[in-house]
Amino acid sequence: MFPSVPNYHALAVLLLTVVALYLFRREDIRLESSCLGVLILITVGFELVPFVSEQGERIESIDFFFGFGHEALIAVCGLMIAGQGLVRTGALEPVGRMLGKLWRLSPTFSLLITLLVSGILSAFMNNTPIVVLMLPILISVAVRTNTSHSGLLMPMGFATLVGGMSTTVGTSTNLLVVAVAAEQGMQRLGLFDFAVPALVAGSVAIAYLWLVAPKMLPERSSMLDDETPRIFTAHLTIDEDGFSVGKTLAEVIQHSDGQLKVDRIQRVGTASDIRIMPMPDVILHAGDKVRVSDTAENLKDYEKILGAKLFVGKHQVDDEHPLVADDQQLVEVIVAPGSPLAGSTLKNIRFVDQYSLVAVALHREGKEIDLFKKLGSVSLHVGDILLVQGSREKIAEMKKKGDFLILDATTDLPHTSKAPTALAIMLGIVGVAAAGILPIAVSAIVGVLLLLMTRCLDWVDAGRALSTQVILIVVASLALGEALLKTGGADYLAEVFLYSTSSLHPAFIISALMLLLAILTNIVSNNAAAVIGTPIAISVANHLGMAPEPFVIAVLFGANFSYATPMAYKTNLLVMNAGGYHFSDFMRIGIPLVLIMWITLSFFIPFYYDII
Repeated sequence: MFPSVPNYHALAVLLLTVVALYLFRREDIRLESSCLGVLILITVGFELVPFVSEQGERIESIDFFFGFGHEALIAVCGLMIAGQGLVRTGALEPVGRMLGKLWRLSPTFSLLITLLVSGILSAFMNNTPIVVLMLPILISVAVRTNTSHSGLLMPMGFATLVGGMSTTVGTSTNLLVVAVAAEQGMQRLGLFDFAVPALVAGSVAIAYLWLVAPKMLPERSSMLDDETPRIFTAHLTIDEDGFSVGKTLAEVIQHSDGQLKVDRIQRVGTASDIRIMPMPDVILHAGDKVRVSDTAENLKDYEKILGAKLFVGKHQVDDEHPLVADDQQLVEVIVAPGSPLAGSTLKNIRFVDQYSLVAVALHREGKEIDLFKKLGSVSLHVGDILLVQGSREKIAEMKKKGDFLILDATTDLPHTSKAPTALAIMLGIVGVAAAGILPIAVSAIVGVLLLLMTRCLDWVDAGRALSTQVILIVVASLALGEALLKTGGADYLAEVFLYSTSSLHPAFIISALMLLLAILTNIVSNNAAAVIGTPIAISVANHLGMAPEPFVIAVLFGANFSYATPMAYKTNLLVMNAGGYHFSDFMRIGIPLVLIMWITLSFFIPFYYDII
């Protein structure tokens, strides 16, 4: 018999869940805005239309903000900051150097080792810094061996996702599932409680990523076109009868439609030249040398507009003396999570002033955008790639700061004397939690304090490590899950699911539940899928009169199958842009991987938990 219709509050929450899942996948609406909107709708709705359970318990709207203090969110934030400590101190540098040397000996064997190392590291820390570490190494390998990077980057990215699902601290998804299940009365899962099925399925997945996936991936070209505009530094010498004579610098810039960017002004004196700061009220004289940086086309335009002659050194620019950019390098800089550019603009962080570098183009999901004329106007997203030009010295300085992931075919990694300390603290965070001495949320926060006290990190680094997207999606997902649970919506969904699978053996019900979550996680946020799926799994187990662990673990694994689309997980976007992959490439490699993991675990989970 089909389940009866639930109460109006449950129906409203179910409808809001559908709307939320739709909003979470919209690329034209910021995820943070969608999460905040969902959270407000839940709290305001329950305040205006109160809900009283059959037991007479009233749900208070303020209770839905509990996610901001939830242990899972605290653990996620603590581990994100600890991971940033490893990146900032270069604690993973020895791993990178070892892999770089190994590739020279045997590329095929080295790919296997790279996949295994990536997966093992991801089991104990956030996979984003691991992907950030591996991307420049693998691109360097591809350049040195004259091979395509296409068969390397995506398998590596997927290996980190496979490894991350094997422990409770491997991903934020795992932490959420474990915490939500414990709140509903299930015995808390330990660090390695589901490691065995994860290792079995992971072994099959790594074999596929090593032997099959690289052959299925088409060769993709570099992220940016070779004809991307270059920036040249030259000086304009003001003619006696030119427009600029007697004008203020502000008037001259306005005459160029605001495009002229002056580095400095040099005035020829009787004894020696005088350098003048390029202030808006400076009045230009005939013979002044105005140093500017721009594209060749724009520099020639300024020459005509301002009544000046364009020089490089002592030579006027002409056919015999064309523009040159001595000691200049072009590098591709990826906007990674935790970067000062993520969610900001070049103008806001004063990129040119801080780094003495110029961004000349932006690559975003297959699009190439000329940035120079609107340098500070584009809000940058995680996964964007900037083409940056500057001197070798300034680019080397930017690498040492460790604020950006530079894809320039080098293996230079940030390294400080604090690296062993940061690594020891991370091992301590995981070890203390694994031994059951402290909960992971507490050990992670203690680890953050130790990183700050030992100066492996400062508060600026800690702030950059935190992601508002992650925080708000966790809070909104927890609120939705709580509303589904308290109103009976989760029980209703469980009854519908059981009605649809009523003739199936429990082993097949577990398999169907895992497949449902696998589909959902590739369309919407994996955290949202996990938090919504966990109470449903427990309700299904209760209706069947069975232990909830295998059902909850099926949800956990299914929510981690984020392979089929680039938006399924944030590191997929990093890999997509760095490798120049198309959406179809993720489907070509990811869908078979989802099926491999699903089939393997569909057989193993019932066997492991003695359900057959």
